[in-house]
Amino acid sequence: MTDWIEFERWPDCKSMERPGIVFEVTNGDQTLLTGCVVPLPLPSDWVVHPLRFRAVPQPRPRHSSPIPEPVDR
Repeated sequence: MTDWIEFERWPDCKSMERPGIVFEVTNGDQTLLTGCVVPLPLPSDWVVHPLRFRAVPQPRPRHSSPIPEPVDR
């Protein structure tokens, strides 16, 4: 992981893009993992604007549980 960077420098994320790297963006209360998208579309539940970001390794995919079989009616 890298050090936190002030969000005003978000447009610089283009130069930090690498395969297997995503960006962790935080507003102090909430965190978002995203690719470099300028301008960054924020989730609707974010009331406070982002404060900082950093490059982090992309999380490994998780396998979900199998879908249960249908129940006969």
